[in-house]
Amino acid sequence: MKLTHIVLHSVCGLFLFAACTSKSEKRNAAAQDTTEISTADTLASQATAFATIEFEEPIFNFNQVKEGEIVAHDYTFTNVGAVPLILSKVNASCGCTTPDFSKNPILPGQKGVVKVSFNSDGQVGMQQKIITVASNASNAITTVQLKGEVLKK
Repeated sequence: MKLTHIVLHSVCGLFLFAACTSKSEKRNAAAQDTTEISTADTLASQATAFATIEFEEPIFNFNQVKEGEIVAHDYTFTNVGAVPLILSKVNASCGCTTPDFSKNPILPGQKGVVKVSFNSDGQVGMQQKIITVASNASNAITTVQLKGEVLKK
């Protein structure tokens, strides 16, 4: 009889120990899941925070100029996003057009400039020059245009 009581108490104690360990492990697993979800939410919110470039005047019409004149225009833009905007590359559609741009990060709400110079020498007729702006913005590749007519000398 004593042996039966000892075995019975041992089995019950083993079950209680297993049950307590299981509850503790479940609590730890739940806490870890909460931490992982919180970290995932933070990373997701950071991933959705973008810079966004918005040009005040994406198309500039210089109307008419005489061949050989230099047309210069500043394309002002604003970072309307939530993180700093970084321009990585600015290219023009032809060698007669030379762009220059802000190299420093543009903070949210701040303005920057893409300066463009067009040499009309040898470019008689209607002109449309495309300037491509690459950046870390949500609209990663944007364009501005320079257009008008070059009259023969």
